[in-house]
Amino acid sequence: MTLDELLEQFDEVLDSGIKIPGKKTVVDIEKLRAVVDDIRLNIPSEIKQARGIVADRTEIITTAKHEADGIIRNAEERAKAMVAEQEIVKLAQEKATEIISNAQTKCREMKKAAQEFVDDIMKRADEGLTSNLAEIRKTRAALHSQAPVNKE
Repeated sequence: MTLDELLEQFDEVLDSGIKIPGKKTVVDIEKLRAVVDDIRLNIPSEIKQARGIVADRTEIITTAKHEADGIIRNAEERAKAMVAEQEIVKLAQEKATEIISNAQTKCREMKKAAQEFVDDIMKRADEGLTSNLAEIRKTRAALHSQAPVNKE
């Protein structure tokens, strides 16, 4: 029997008693003692169950706390990893931007140097050709002035 059922029996014994004036009741003491003895016998099992429930509850709470701590640690580690990963990506993007900027600057410098070089070569070629053309014209003029033209 459960403790609640025994207490119910206790109430029944009290209710089945003979009422006398002055708010008193005569009850069967043997029945009452039997119910009280049963209550005493059942209380330890009820208390054992309650202690077991409390122990289980404590174990469940402890396990849940450990699991929650593990989840929090994992989440913190993951967050740190994500932050570190974002920092790496940010640094990589900054480095890539710097490399591209340097490459564009060098490209402009090389293009300018190449144009200047080509312009210099063309200028020298122009001057050389102009000088050679002037020399050719001079030589031709000298040839024309030295040799009489024979017309036969």
